[in-house]
Amino acid sequence: MTEFETDLSASDDFDVAPVRLTVDLGALADNWREMARRSGRARAAAVVKADAYGLGIEDCGTALYEAGARDFFVAVAQEGATLRAYAPDARIYVLSGIWPGQEAIFYEHGLVPVLASEEQLAFWMSVTAEHGDHPCALQVDTGFNRLGLPPEEAIAFADDVSRPASFSPVLVLSHLHNGDTPSSDLNRRQLESFRRVAEAFEGIEASLSASAGIFLGPEYRFDLTRPGIALYGGEAVAGEPNPMKPVARAEARIIQIRDAKKGETVSYGGTHQLSRDSRLAIAAAGYADGYLRSLSGSGVPLRQVVEHGAFGFVAGRKVPVVGRITMDLTIFDVTDIAPSEIRAGDYIELFGPNMPLDDVARAAGTIGYELLTGLGLRYERRYVYPDS
Repeated sequence: MTEFETDLSASDDFDVAPVRLTVDLGALADNWREMARRSGRARAAAVVKADAYGLGIEDCGTALYEAGARDFFVAVAQEGATLRAYAPDARIYVLSGIWPGQEAIFYEHGLVPVLASEEQLAFWMSVTAEHGDHPCALQVDTGFNRLGLPPEEAIAFADDVSRPASFSPVLVLSHLHNGDTPSSDLNRRQLESFRRVAEAFEGIEASLSASAGIFLGPEYRFDLTRPGIALYGGEAVAGEPNPMKPVARAEARIIQIRDAKKGETVSYGGTHQLSRDSRLAIAAAGYADGYLRSLSGSGVPLRQVVEHGAFGFVAGRKVPVVGRITMDLTIFDVTDIAPSEIRAGDYIELFGPNMPLDDVARAAGTIGYELLTGLGLRYERRYVYPDS
């Protein structure tokens, strides 16, 4: 029976948390500087939507602002209002635009709506006519079939001499839908389409490239780039080495290590049968913590396509998930780790410097974006600052 020392004094919550997340703000800042360098003559913004890709808009926004970012992109107005306190003189763009009832938040916090439809354009003109000039941006759809005016409509609008003087766009932008595949002809088509729009809005800054587009070359960068996933350590280009520093490390505490016999089954449905006498580590993380059920070692449809599930990292070794991941718990096979090197209470890395985010995502049949933005509420967080 294992003996534990007891201590009734106050402890650091991070040191005893069932699941915990370490965010390296120094690496985040370095990644932004690297993307700014790769942007060449273009200015690099920072995309901090979805709570800075799940890592915390307050701390990440502050670190990016202190690194030099002065242009930010958020998805919704409330994110922009939160960010304003941490980026006092930055230009903050709201990608979902503006809707009736949101006028006050845009004017009060100096947010820039990204207008993507004729309806939003008409509404914004009525807002500025009533409340005074305020900057906006215009989004153009160059082939994504998501948000934005068709290029022809945008060009016609640029040439419309009856356009109200109160309409003051400071940026025209579009978005590549295949930028992470450099060989795709679709990138060139979108580039040519956007170039025509940018020329029609002469004197107004233009932006086409997010993280992946920056790697496509100077002609894709225009005046402003919008790095997002690369800032947080994720892969921007498929099939290429990732030059970015890892930013987030997710860990789960091992609650129990148990012995199991050859032939016994593991987890719900008994979908994994042990081929040897084994030692199993039960960790305090599951799909409620964003450790997706599709990462299971067996018993999920994805395993018919992708041979293995996720691995964790503990005691200097990669260890596989066995059986199905459950809501709050995941089982790892630690048979190949000496008993003296691992014990209950240790932490196992789910993703981080030793288990690259995108490798884990591929095992789940998804992308790093989803793992980061799906982090649950139970993670105790620690932010590592550049000087610490």
